[in-house]
Amino acid sequence: MLTDEEKLGGIREQEGHWVAVSDLMAGLMMVFLLISIVFMIHVEWQRKKITDVAILYDHLRTQLYEDLLAEFKDDLPKWGAEIKPDLTFRFNKTELLFARGDSELNPDFEAILSNFFPRYVKIITAPKYRDDILEVRIEGHTSSGWLGAADEDQAYIFNMALSQARTRSALAYVLSLPAVSDQKDWLRKYLTANGLSSAKVIIEENVEDADRSRRVEFKVRTDAEGKIATILEDALP
Repeated sequence: MLTDEEKLGGIREQEGHWVAVSDLMAGLMMVFLLISIVFMIHVEWQRKKITDVAILYDHLRTQLYEDLLAEFKDDLPKWGAEIKPDLTFRFNKTELLFARGDSELNPDFEAILSNFFPRYVKIITAPKYRDDILEVRIEGHTSSGWLGAADEDQAYIFNMALSQARTRSALAYVLSLPAVSDQKDWLRKYLTANGLSSAKVIIEENVEDADRSRRVEFKVRTDAEGKIATILEDALP
């Protein structure tokens, strides 16, 4: 049978054990708290970097849009063209572009491209823009119809071939212009031709505008998405 002294010693031993455990738990809680704080700081830092990149590229896009508009505002009406804030330069006047069902550039469109493209290239290859451009796309678009097509699928396929041929014609022509010969290496790296058939027709009041759907567009894509993706990759362990 334990004496009172032995019982008291056992109680003290148990108390010492629980004090040690509580100290350990407190220490672990502090470690977890520090890890949480570091993680939150890292997440906030990454969020700020992404926000800064997005703001930077929004400013770049806005400035490029304003520069293009200032350069071409007097030409847009006679060319039947428009510039969108998303950096789409759209040629809408169908009768100036190609003959119906043909991929050969009309002489009028060649004259427009001869005037437009060297000035366009001069702006987008300026030092403040050129390193942040991911792609310059020449896009060919058609209406959804095709006379004699058996169904919508066949019309889409025929229009795809036509739109691709038209963008290749436009690409070949602008690359041949002597006024852009000094930028030929850069253009071969970033300039692409993309036929999209009737995938992006123009809709007005829920009805396809066939004439405006048949168009050619020049589009600038900046590297904002790539910069953000790099930030996210660097954040991974």
